[in-house]
Formats: sequence, C-alpha cells, structure tokens
Amino acid sequence: VQLQASGGGLVQAGRSLRLSCAGSGGSLNTYAMGWNRQAPGKEREFVASISRGGGGSTFYSDAVKGRFTISRDNSKNMVYLQMDSLKPEDTAVYYCAADQTLHNVIVVTPKYGGQGTLVTVSS
Repeated sequence: VQLQASGGGLVQAGRSLRLSCAGSGGSLNTYAMGWNRQAPGKEREFVASISRGGGGSTFYSDAVKGRFTISRDNSKNMVYLQMDSLKPEDTAVYYCAADQTLHNVIVVTPKYGGQGTLVTVSS
C-alpha cells in the first residue's frame, strides 16, 4: 500500500490545520493507521494512532492529547489528523503510517509510510 500525506503549511500558533493521508494500492481498512512526526534535529516520534476497521480505538501522545484528533474514512481510503491549538513545538514533518499491527504504528516502526508533509507553526 502507498501512502501520501498532504495538508501541511505555515500557520500561526493557536490556529488549526487538517492533514490528510490518501491510500492507494490497497484498502486502508485492514490496517491500523497513525501519524508520526519529525522535527529538525530530532528523532521521529509518535503522534496518534487509530485501530483498523471501524477505528473505534484511538491513542495519542501526551504532547498532542486534547488538541489533535485522528479519524478515518474507509469509504474514501483516507485518514485525517485534525490539529487544533497548534504550538510552535508542533513544527515538524508529519508522516502517515500503516501496519497490520497497531503496536508497530505506536513505536514508530510501521511497515508502510510515505513522504511527509511539513507543518510550520509560527509564534
């Protein structure tokens, strides 16, 4: 499966952005999905995950809990990350991730990833 993230950009602190992840070459319905990010000079870190199928279970890093919301639309083969109350420390390249095992998404070793989308939050 191929993943393409989009929706990044430059935004002021306190504003919102919605990232999208489009899947091709397979149905995302069978995968646990997630978002990871990598800030300049830092290691890639987990942001959010959603269980496969109906996506009834979500999990967030402490850094984004209460501000970010992950969702999926299996009919469109899409996954989203709604980011509210953005902070300058959210500045990073955001990557979509997919794996049949949720654990691999959370520990940032997903089987499938793709090119990321840059989010820059100005103060």
